[in-house]
Amino acid sequence: MIREQRSSRGGSRDQRTNRRIRAREVRVVGADGGQLGVMPIEAALERARTEGLDLVEISPMASPPVCKLMDYGKFKYEEKKKAAESKRAQVVIQLKEVKLRPKTEEHDYEFKVRNMRRFLEEGNKAKVVIQFRGREITHREQGTVILNDVAQDLKDVGVVEQPPRMEGRLMFMILAPTAKVAQRARELVKQAAVTAKRAQAAGKPAAESAPVAAPQDEQPAAP
Repeated sequence: MIREQRSSRGGSRDQRTNRRIRAREVRVVGADGGQLGVMPIEAALERARTEGLDLVEISPMASPPVCKLMDYGKFKYEEKKKAAESKRAQVVIQLKEVKLRPKTEEHDYEFKVRNMRRFLEEGNKAKVVIQFRGREITHREQGTVILNDVAQDLKDVGVVEQPPRMEGRLMFMILAPTAKVAQRARELVKQAAVTAKRAQAAGKPAAESAPVAAPQDEQPAAP
C-alpha cells in the first residue's frame, strides 16, 4: 500500500505520508498504538511496507517527528464519514420571509401565522415584512400593530430578535425560536441522524425527512 506521493500546487494540507516525510529519523507508533521506537526514515518506511500500511506523520514539530503506521486511505474515509454524520446532526437555521399588508384579511393573516409557527418549531427564524403601497405609508402605525399581533400570537414558540424597523416602504421584524423550541428542534435533527445511520447500517433506505413547508407566498383557498 505504501507508495510515492507528490504534493500538488495548491493541494490539501493533509499530513505528510511515506516519501513526503522529510525527517531523517522518526519516532514510530504501531497500528495498535504501541511504541516502536526511533528509527531511520528508510527503516520506518520498510516497516510500513512490510505491514502493508502507510507511514503517516502525526506530530511534525516533535523531535524527532512522530509517525504512525496506518491505512491512510481508510483513515481519510472514516474522517470524511464522521464529518458528514456530524453535519447531518446540525440544525441549519434558515430565515423564512413572510409578507403581509396593512390591510391583510383575517384568514390570510391566520394562514401565514400558522406557517411562521411551523418555521419556528423547525428551529428556523421568521422575517415578517409589512409592505406599504401608495398612501398606505402615511399609516405606519397599522404595520406596527400587525407586527405586535404576530409577536403576541407566537410568543409561546418565538421571541422578537429584532424589533420592528422601517426600510423604505417596508417595515419588518425578525422572530427567533424560544430556547425550549430551539432545543427540541436540535434533538429532533439528532434523532433523525441516528435513525438514518441505523437504517444505513441495516441496508435500508432512510426514513423520509419532514414534509417541505409550503411556499411562503401560497395563499389559502377562499372560504
